[in-house]
Amino acid sequence: MSKIPVYFMPGLAANPLIFERIKLDDTLFEVHYLEWEIPKPKESLGDYAKRMALKIKEENPVLIGVSFGGIVVQEIAKFISVRKLIIISSVKTKFEFPGRIRFARKTLAYKLIPMRLILHFGKLAQFVFGEKFSNRMKLYDTFLSVRDIGYLNWAVEKVVLWNCTVADERVIHIHGDKDWMFPIKNIEKCIVVEGGTHVMIFTKYRWFNTHLSDIILGSSFKNSNPEVSG
Repeated sequence: MSKIPVYFMPGLAANPLIFERIKLDDTLFEVHYLEWEIPKPKESLGDYAKRMALKIKEENPVLIGVSFGGIVVQEIAKFISVRKLIIISSVKTKFEFPGRIRFARKTLAYKLIPMRLILHFGKLAQFVFGEKFSNRMKLYDTFLSVRDIGYLNWAVEKVVLWNCTVADERVIHIHGDKDWMFPIKNIEKCIVVEGGTHVMIFTKYRWFNTHLSDIILGSSFKNSNPEVSG
């Protein structure tokens, strides 16, 4: 029996190290990691996703995206057939964004974000992940590999201006109830991870290692909201 191809897409500016604690049975799954490409000048999110789709060689893969990566895999799935479409710590439509992102969209305030200052003062991890605990910043900073100003400006704009109004019915959404970036009060129809923050793919890895295979395979899954330390 051939293995199921699984492609992981990290969050904004992040590298595949964010998935280093996630373990899938290598007799069942063939794991691949997508990495951010620098966008072309004025490239649309759709065109970018189409370009990323070219990196996927297997038919009917499982796509798993975190945060902005969750938005991107939803866009990629418009160009290829997928076995499963899973997003983590992300959103399915623009209506799941918090008020501050809707405000930034309406006022164009995102254009005022000082990306160079964020990079210069080592605040990129806090900006990307939205975590409030400074003792975790050094850890999170190791996950961030894309420090190109053009990419960051492009990515932030594409998140804020993402205009999806109808959720893709194929999406399986996994979300933490302590997510500061995308508060769960705005999220509909998701599998809830208790205590999960915006970086729960790393901090709650035991939850994912227990449940992700069953979710991919479509096995019986009971969302019992287990309390997991990571």
